[in-house]
Amino acid sequence: MDLAAVVTERRRTLGLTQLDAADMAGVSERFVRDVEAGKRSVRLDKAEALLAALGLRLTATVQR
Repeated sequence: MDLAAVVTERRRTLGLTQLDAADMAGVSERFVRDVEAGKRSVRLDKAEALLAALGLRLTATVQR
């Protein structure tokens, strides 16, 4: 799953609107819409705040 799908699924599972999720994360509703729409360029700090508000965590793997 990509970030957009994970965020959308988790938000809906929690029964939250995009505005609810935005308020919880301290970001704009527009930012949540952009993430869920799969916008390629989003601020990492805001994405981490949104994920944390939804009980998720962002991790990265380095491939060599």
